[in-house]
Amino acid sequence: MTAMQELLAVMARLRDPERGCPWDLEQDFSTIAPYTIEEAYEVADAIERGDLGDLRDELGDLLFQVVFHARLAEEQGAFDFAAVAAGLVDKMKRRHPHVFGDAQVADAAAQTEAWEAHKARERAGRRRGALDDIPVGLPALARAQKLGRRAARVGFDWPDAAAVLAKLDEERAELAEAMGAADRGTAAVEEELGDLLFTMTNLARHLQVDAEGALRRAAAKFERRFRAVEARLAAAGLTPDAVDAATLERFWEDVKEAEAGR
Repeated sequence: MTAMQELLAVMARLRDPERGCPWDLEQDFSTIAPYTIEEAYEVADAIERGDLGDLRDELGDLLFQVVFHARLAEEQGAFDFAAVAAGLVDKMKRRHPHVFGDAQVADAAAQTEAWEAHKARERAGRRRGALDDIPVGLPALARAQKLGRRAARVGFDWPDAAAVLAKLDEERAELAEAMGAADRGTAAVEEELGDLLFTMTNLARHLQVDAEGALRRAAAKFERRFRAVEARLAAAGLTPDAVDAATLERFWEDVKEAEAGR
C-alpha cells in the first residue's frame, strides 16, 4: 500500500459510521473549510520562517484537508480523491502546452501571460463577468488585489503607479474630511478607510508587490520590534504600561537602530 493509499484508508476509517471518530463524523464541507484556510496559512508561515521540517508537517495537514473534502464528496456520490487528482493532471497539461505540447514561450513572464490568457478563455466558457469566480472567502487584501487585476485585464485600470499614488492622495483627503465631519458618523469613516485600503492594494499590484504578503511581513516586523522593546524594558525592570509614550518611542527607535546596525 502506498502512503497515499494509506492516507485515504485512514480518512475512510475516521468517517466510518460504526467505528469512526465522533468528531470527524460530525463534520461537513462548511465546518471543515475554516480549517482548510488555517492550514494554508500555516504552510505560508512555515515558508516565511524557512522551517522545512515544519513545512513538511504543515503540507501534510493541508493535504489531509483535501482528502477530507474529497471523502465527504465521495460519500455523497459526487466525486472522489482520484477524480480530484485526475482533474488537476488534466488542467496542468492543458495549461502548459509548452511542456506537454508543441507551444513555445520565451520566458517565465510570457508563460504567466499565456497562463492567464488560458484561464480567461476557460472562464469565458463558464461565466460572463470579468469578476466572476473570485472567491468571497479570500482574505480581504488578496481579494481586493485580485479584483483590481481582473478589472485591469479588460482595460479598467490606472495607467501606472504614479496615477494610483495620485488617487491615494485623493482617498486620504476624503478620509480626513470624513474624520473631521462629526455629522457623517463612523460609517462614512469606515467607507473612506475601505476605499483607501482598496487603492493601496492597487498600488501594490502596479508595483508588482503582493499586498497580503507585504502586510504579513510588516506585521511580523512590528511584532519582532515590539517584543524587543518589551525585552529591553524588562531588563530595566519596567513594563510597557508603566512608562509614558515618549519612553516607549525612545526604546522603539533604539531597537530600530540596533536592527539597522546588524
